[in-house]
Amino acid sequence: MDGSVSAVSSNGTYSFTKPNRESITLLAGLGVEGDVHAGTTVKHRFRMAKDPSQPNLRQVHLMHEELFEEVRGAGFEVAAGQLGENVTTRGIDLLGLPVGTLLHLGETAVVEVTGLRNPCAQIDTFQKGLMKQVVGRDAEGRARFKSGIMSVVVAGGVVRPEDAVKVVRPAGPHLPLEIV
Repeated sequence: MDGSVSAVSSNGTYSFTKPNRESITLLAGLGVEGDVHAGTTVKHRFRMAKDPSQPNLRQVHLMHEELFEEVRGAGFEVAAGQLGENVTTRGIDLLGLPVGTLLHLGETAVVEVTGLRNPCAQIDTFQKGLMKQVVGRDAEGRARFKSGIMSVVVAGGVVRPEDAVKVVRPAGPHLPLEIV
């Protein structure tokens, strides 16, 4: 179940969208070099207000490009970086990965999946009605969040569009993703 990177994005200031880049550099234990969310402790403004000493389990946000195709079918136009992700992938069921999965990005970078991104109200500010598209329901009626996954950087390196992504699942039981 390997895939590829379709885009990389970062932003040094708090903003909902992140501009696409030719490359990003991942720093072990910190996140994306120069990105506002990089650091060992939480950098999300809402989470910092609650407890700024929390470990940063949201260093790198990954989103599957296939989501853009899905929402296009409902009349929305979304491109890489516009929902705040750092790495946009193609060909990987990110939402189906277990906690602890390692994603090898390009030649040397490795991130460990920590959980789901919780979609925030800014999604509807970006495009009215889009939130309903990125929060679905499963067969039992439970909310199913589709706005990507979060990870921490295990090994640093440069990541570029078209880089390969190798998926290494953890040994042991499959721990489903929860919001981090």
